[in-house]
This record gives sequence, C-alpha cells and structure tokens, in this order.
Amino acid sequence: MERKIIRIDEEKCNGCGACASACHEGAIEMTDGKARLVREDYCDGLGDCLPECPTNAITFEIREAAAYDKRAVLLAKALKNENNGENYFSEKNTGRYTSDADLKKSCADGGNTASAFTCGCPGSRIQRFERDHSPQNDGATDSSLSQLAQWPCQIKLVPVNAPYFRGARLLVAADCAAYAYSNIHAEFMKNRITLIGCPKLDAVDYSEKLAEIIKTNDIKSITVLKMEVPCCSGLEAAVKNAIMRSGKLIPWSSVTISTSGKVIDT
Repeated sequence: MERKIIRIDEEKCNGCGACASACHEGAIEMTDGKARLVREDYCDGLGDCLPECPTNAITFEIREAAAYDKRAVLLAKALKNENNGENYFSEKNTGRYTSDADLKKSCADGGNTASAFTCGCPGSRIQRFERDHSPQNDGATDSSLSQLAQWPCQIKLVPVNAPYFRGARLLVAADCAAYAYSNIHAEFMKNRITLIGCPKLDAVDYSEKLAEIIKTNDIKSITVLKMEVPCCSGLEAAVKNAIMRSGKLIPWSSVTISTSGKVIDT
C-alpha cells in the first residue's frame, strides 16, 4: 500500500540514537553506527522520531510500504517486557486491566478494538504446537492426529513476524478444504504452517499480508489448497501476487479439491 512513512538519510545521521529511543514502536534500530528503519510495519507514520534528530536526517515520504501492524508492535513490546520481568498488559503499562468484557469485544471484532492486544485475546494469542512424528505415530494412525502446528491460523489474525514463520513451509488453504478433504492433516498440514481463509467471505485482498509474511521471514515453500469453486481461485491469485510483491523467488504449488472431497488437480 502507498502511505506516509519515515525516511532516514544515512549521510546526515550522526549515530546519536535519539530517534531509536524516541520510536515507541521499535521500528528504528542502530546498525553499524547508523539509524535504520528495520521494520516498515512497525512505523505508524506519526513521526515521534523527527523532532529528536539533531541533524534533520529524518523526513516523511509517501511510498509503497507495509501497512502499520499494531498487533505485531504490541506483541514485540510484550515479549520484550516479559524478558525484562514485566507484564506489558498490566495496569502499570496500559493504564487499565483488560477485562472479560474487553476480551469478548476484542474477539468479536477480530482483535481490533482499542483494548485488544495480541496476547490479550485468547483467539489471537500466538501458540506453537510440537507434534509427535515418531514412528509409532506414523502410518495408519496418522490421519487421526492433529497436525496444526500453530495458533492462530486465520490469515487475517496471524502477525506477520510470528516466530513460527521462520524457515517455514506454508500451507495456504481454503476454509472449506478441511471439511471436504478428510486426510488434510496427514497429507497437507503435516510439517507445515497452515494459514486459512475464504476470499469470498473475508472480502479482502490477502496478497498484501502474505507478501509481508514472505518478505519478513525465510519462507521455504508455499502450497495452496483450494476448492474447485470459482471464488476459491482468489486464494491462488493472492499467493501469486504476494510472491511477486515480495521480490523473492519462492517455490509454490497448487492443489484443487472437489466439492465431493477428491484431489482433482495438482
């Protein structure tokens, strides 16, 4: 998307670090004695860093950039404060406790309310599941075991910098595929990070977020699992566009499932 974002002139930067300290979102870091915008999706475009720069090395510009991801910022802050022995979601840090009512409202609108934090709403709290792939759990009993490797799995809910994306093989699947194809866990989800969505019901362009996931992480491959219905072609198109927008060469493949639950195209 095209939006307002900061630009740092490295020639003017004197390496004082004032901007990095002023950036509450953590978008700026000091590298090799220079300030650098390391996370576009952490920059909210408000410019708290601008007045702190003594050499006027920071300005605004309008350009193609990743959308500001407030959820990812809050998650990063939570993890940082947790490592420092603090609770980011305590009254001390947020000015109030997140109540049950806040959590219910947060989950109802997908975690986008002012009180919604990535770690606050159970529906979007990051989790990684270690599955047992030992020989005794392979073979005939494999289809009965869940192979979901992480939570959340909805494309709209996953943070682009979730740790489970590092070096991941992605499965981008249509919501309906899990109900139509009985062996989806063993055959497609095993050893993959699963992202699900419905282009028709969500009415959103997934390619923007998928592109950020690909750009931000070392994604090894992508498999698209779509239904034969026409509206599901939007899922494959989103992955194609995301790969192109990311500027990376990622191997990908597509598999089509019939409405009767059979693989009809690979």
